[in-house]
Amino acid sequence: MSVLVCSLGLSAAAYAEVDKVKVDKSVRRLYVLDNNEVVKTFRIALGGEPRGAKREEGDQKTPEGVYYLEYVNDFSQFYRSVHISYPNAQDIQSAYQRNVSPGGNIKIHGLKNDETEPPSFVLSFDWTDGCIAMSNEDMDEFIRLVPMGTPIEIYW
Repeated sequence: MSVLVCSLGLSAAAYAEVDKVKVDKSVRRLYVLDNNEVVKTFRIALGGEPRGAKREEGDQKTPEGVYYLEYVNDFSQFYRSVHISYPNAQDIQSAYQRNVSPGGNIKIHGLKNDETEPPSFVLSFDWTDGCIAMSNEDMDEFIRLVPMGTPIEIYW
């Protein structure tokens, strides 16, 4: 099949059966995987304080751990978004023990709807409140490739 895909000029990612997403916060990359093989890589921006796991609401950290992609929102304040199942039971328990809210509403999303700067500039620094941002074009491709319910592993 790879010969056919290459001869038609199509990407292998278009034919992948995506079963996992990984986010390496240390290099600002999101990887789409099929049977542990990377089929697509996206450049991303993170929360304003990207080092370390999210511990509480408002800390501007992107969570670390294993979650699931829950649903697509085509009408958010950003160009499309995919909700991530943060917080999980461990996050809730950890926050409860510290008497704080774990936060929530963590998403993978495109750029702000009113963004005027080019994606290359907007993705050159971390600016979200803990979400994972990518270009609008990449967001469209991500939603096409990745089925909802897919696990997402986020790590440093």
